[in-house]
Amino acid sequence: MSSLEQIDETYFAAWENGDFDTIRAMLADEVDFVGALGQARGVEEFLTGLRGLGQVLTRIEVRARLADSTDVMTWFNLHTSVAAPAASAKWTHIENGKITRIRVAFDPRDLLAGLEKSNLTR
Repeated sequence: MSSLEQIDETYFAAWENGDFDTIRAMLADEVDFVGALGQARGVEEFLTGLRGLGQVLTRIEVRARLADSTDVMTWFNLHTSVAAPAASAKWTHIENGKITRIRVAFDPRDLLAGLEKSNLTR
């Protein structure tokens, strides 16, 4: 496993465990995130969103992970307490050991409906 794949694996494990201090240490100050549920720029804004979804996160089931010298692509199932697992793709760009960019794609309709039904907001 490459060091970039290890960074990605550590990120997912920390998120599953609610270890946001570990995630914070992995992020560049100006981390840039775009995903199906929104956008964030900077560590604090990003962590706020991640914590929000973390309220319903139950498990991340990684199906495949590929890396080159600066990027990691991960195909995973996002398991939550409010919706069926969502097949998801995550692209992570890493520079000097820090995550600088994340892009996540999945169909958010079931998750959004589950969040609304549960009265949870992002």
